[in-house]
Amino acid sequence: MPAVSNVDTRTVAGFGAEWRRFDQAGVAADELARFFAMYFEQFPWERLPEHAVGFDLGCGSGRWARLVAPRVATLHCIDASADALAVAARSLAGDRRDNVVLHHASVDELPLPDGSMDFGYSLGVLHHVPDTAAGIRACVRKLKPGAPLLLYLYYAFDNRPPWYRWLWRGSEAVRRVVSGLPDRARFLVADLVAGGLYLPLARFGRLAEKARLPVSLLPLSFYRSASFYTMRTDALDRFGTSLERRFSRDEIRRMMADAGLERIGFREGAPHWCAVGYRTTGPLP
Repeated sequence: MPAVSNVDTRTVAGFGAEWRRFDQAGVAADELARFFAMYFEQFPWERLPEHAVGFDLGCGSGRWARLVAPRVATLHCIDASADALAVAARSLAGDRRDNVVLHHASVDELPLPDGSMDFGYSLGVLHHVPDTAAGIRACVRKLKPGAPLLLYLYYAFDNRPPWYRWLWRGSEAVRRVVSGLPDRARFLVADLVAGGLYLPLARFGRLAEKARLPVSLLPLSFYRSASFYTMRTDALDRFGTSLERRFSRDEIRRMMADAGLERIGFREGAPHWCAVGYRTTGPLP
């Protein structure tokens, strides 16, 4: 019986269109650096070998690769979308990065030898594949024993009150409709959501923060210091993507452990959930 591909073609096509529209050239360097610091807060740069070789699974526009590549010897950027890779190639060429290798491949066809990588990361990708646990296992197989893997997976609002989850359920109904629209219509709706929802709530969160009020439970307060460009990008990501899965912290920990990662640690603040684990030095499960 042939293996089932761990890729959703509609989702891949949607992200290709997203990165063509938002190639991240419109994001200021300081904003990109601020978000990079949050996502990579736990990443053990100091533990990497001198000539580290690793991978970026689901590199998209190459926005994270631009900041990782200068720190390592070789970075393999992998994406299932040829359109995304074309955007990444332009972005990284502009930075004159000659230590980046681009691969057009899905997570179940990673073009890297098993046990060959000093590190890996996949941010905001594996919750968009049919089998997230299998995707994590595929990544871990490519790591050397003891090498770190950084993951960011959408959270299941397990650290939020019930009313927050009710709001999400309402947004899910909108996403199911919007994600099935043609590209131009998806773009238009996402822009309307960004302008009519993300922007006012984010700016309210900024005002609340300046007034020294708690903002962690305010919807979309994560974007209080973000540009409108980033809000438009993420609104399209959130409402224009056909396949989206969410996981609790415990579920993510279990998937990582079952894949052969140990010493798993989570970032406590947003974005939820970012986690780092290290490939076991023993045989994989």
